[in-house]
Order: sequence, then C-alpha cells, then structure tokens
Amino acid sequence: MTQGGTGPAAEEDKGGLRTALAGLTTRGRSFLAAGVAAAICAYVLGQSDLLRVGLLLAVLPLVCATVLYRTRYRVAGSRRLSPGRVPAGSEARVHLRMDNVSRLPTGLLMLQDRVPYVLGPRPRFVLDRVEAGGRREVSYRVRSDLRGRYPLGPLQLRLTDPFGMCELTRSFSTYDTLTVIPRVEALPPVRLTGEAKGYGDGRQRSLALAGEDDIIPRGYRYGDDLRRVHWRLTARYGELMVRREEQPQRSRCTVLLDTRGVAFQGAGPDSAFEWAVSGTASALVHMLERGFSVRLLTDTGSSVPGEGADGFAGASQESADAAGMMMDTLAVIDHSDGTGLSRAYDVLRGGNEGLLIAFLGDLDEEQAGVLGRMRQRSGGAVAFLLDSESWGREPTDVAGPLDRGEDRLRMLREAGWTAVTVPRGAQLADLWREADRQRTHVASTGSTAGGGGS
Repeated sequence: MTQGGTGPAAEEDKGGLRTALAGLTTRGRSFLAAGVAAAICAYVLGQSDLLRVGLLLAVLPLVCATVLYRTRYRVAGSRRLSPGRVPAGSEARVHLRMDNVSRLPTGLLMLQDRVPYVLGPRPRFVLDRVEAGGRREVSYRVRSDLRGRYPLGPLQLRLTDPFGMCELTRSFSTYDTLTVIPRVEALPPVRLTGEAKGYGDGRQRSLALAGEDDIIPRGYRYGDDLRRVHWRLTARYGELMVRREEQPQRSRCTVLLDTRGVAFQGAGPDSAFEWAVSGTASALVHMLERGFSVRLLTDTGSSVPGEGADGFAGASQESADAAGMMMDTLAVIDHSDGTGLSRAYDVLRGGNEGLLIAFLGDLDEEQAGVLGRMRQRSGGAVAFLLDSESWGREPTDVAGPLDRGEDRLRMLREAGWTAVTVPRGAQLADLWREADRQRTHVASTGSTAGGGGS
C-alpha cells in the first residue's frame, strides 16, 4: 500500500485567494455576474432593495470560495494494486482509500486518479461528507493488451462547497506502477532433447556413488544438526566436522530472444514480435518450473540484471523471484538497432551452456551460420523460426541475400538444431510438441541430436 500523504492542506497555494476565485464554477460565476449587474442597476435606478439582492448574489460565491480555501482538511490517500504484475489482456484492480485525519468533517469530494490512456478512461468518484476520523474506499479496474510499465497517479481531490459555487483541486505526490507482462502459455512437459531434466544426471550419479551425503567434510557451524557430525574425522582434525549435504547440479537453459528491428514487421498485440516475446516468457517460466537454472539472453548480448554469479537465475534464488525479474524485463523489451546475432554468440562462447531455446525472426544466410556455431556451444538447441509469409512480410535483405524459409530451416537442422517454423496464429504448446516429435524422429533415424533436457 502506497501512502499518498496528507492533503489537501499539506500543499499551500502561493496564489492566495486568486486560486480560490479561479476555481469558481459556472454557477458561481453566474451568481457573481448577476449580483454585479443587479448592484449596478440598483445604483442607476436608485433601488435600495435591488442593491441588497445584488450584493447577496455577488457575495455568496465569494464567501463560498473564501471558506473553501480557508478550510484546511487533512486527508490521507493510499492506493493498492491487485495484482501489481498482470499479463497482457488481463485485468487488475486498483483500490483507493481516503482517510479523514482531521477533526472536521469534509464537504463533497471528487476523487480522480490519473491513468495512461492505454489502461482505460480516467476513473472519477464522488464522495459524500466524510466524518472526522472516517474513511472511504473505492476501486476500479484497468486492462491493457500492450505490455509495459504504466504509472498510476498522482491521486487528485476536487473540493466543492455545499452550494456548488467553487471547486478546488489538490494533488498527492506519489504514484504506483502497474507492470503488464507478456502472456504466458502453459507448455506440456515433453523432453525436447531426450536427456535428463531438472537436476540432471549429476544428481543420480552422486546418489549412486555416495548416497545422500557428500563425504567431503566441513567445519561445524552453529545450527548444524549434530547427527551429521563425522566423528572419525573429528578425532583426526581435533574439531567438530560435519558431512556436507549433497548440492545437486542443476541443468542449465538459455532462452534467446531475437529483438532485431529488421527481423520483424508490424506492431501491436498480434504482431510477430509480440508472439516471440510471449513465447520467450512461456519458455522461461516452464523451464524454471522444471527445475532448470535459466538465463534470458537477447541478440544484443544483454541479459536480466541481478542474476546469479554464473549468469543463470534459479539456482541461488527462488524460482518465483527469478521469473518475476525476467517478466519485468520482458514487459519493457523493445526492438534493437542491431542486424546480427554475433553478440549473443560471444556470450555463449564459454560453452557448457546446457539447453538453448531461441525465438527468431527473419534470418539471412550469415545469421543462420552464426546460429549454427551457437549450436556447438550448447548441449541441445531448439529454434522457433518466424514464418515471414504467413505473418504478412515479404523476405528482404538484411545483411545479404535472404534464403527462403525452408532453406533457413534446413541450415539450422543440418547444424544440429531442432527447428520449427511459426505460422501466424500458432499455439506455442502445439509447436512445443512438434519439436519433441521432430527430435524423436531424428533420434529414431540415427541422426545426431543434441543433449540437454526439458
């Protein structure tokens, strides 16, 4: 919950009563004009009764503006998002709460929250008199088909007098941020590359050779279970030694997202690039749930900040936190200005990268060759390649002559990739199964298949 501070009395106006007079409503201005006109007519005609009526009409809006300006309400406002991170196309609810922390009841209040146009119309609420120490709670819904980070606020209060002669607007200073993340599609638990999943073969081998406990000892630490004390080694070293618990080796997975602007055409929630971003998000979440240490990589060579020391998330932190961090990155990711994938290849040059899953746009022969070299740096590789024609784009040159879709698929498959073409409207879960069937077919025919796991 974000505290909005106290107001509107917390914010002073330097313009004095001019601010209050500028807040006169149409009714207030009409009363003031009628009063002035009646007073002038009364002076010309010598009608004292008309003069009193005119003065009453003119003074009433001025008194209302003065009283409204001098009244110092102390109002605290807060906002709560439920949830604060929402998939594109889903709704989030914003809860607003107003607390009257003064000893005086408020007048009529109009509450208004500022929201970006993409989230919907600006919400407005009319609050009747709020008693001293009372509170009012209202809520509204926001929805966006476009991912991104959208500011909500600051909250505004519009004060009015009982006669509707004057209105004054005050704003709180704080705002919240709604994060709209890509849609995530549930994927079937297939084994894309036919090897071990999650903790990998290392765990099975360790358990078979040494059981649950690693025989390599370490010194006793406060809080260690005394049942793990290794008495023979304790006698040898002269201090308490305990057996370390097995730290299983987790399989790794790198998910590569092609963000090159030249590789995609079109914009909006139904564009090819948005499909690729959504597919990347789905693969990341799926692999984290399967127990992998996962890394998000783009063609620029950049990855999610704050990952583990080895560049992979999920091993040293909770999977939910790692997924949230990656979703926040994908929520704001955009096209890059690059034309190649060499920077991503440089990141993978260390080898021992485990499974590589790539979501790719248009490729020329040179970039297909770079991807072929990437395959040599991974234990297994799966590519989801944009079908240019079905997404409404004619193949164009990027850095040389562009091969047809079948030629690009053939080049990737010859390099050892499990490559699947992505037509418009395809479901990633279906393509995920197709990749598994393709792997199974290649393995059954005796062709070379990559290692790794899903």
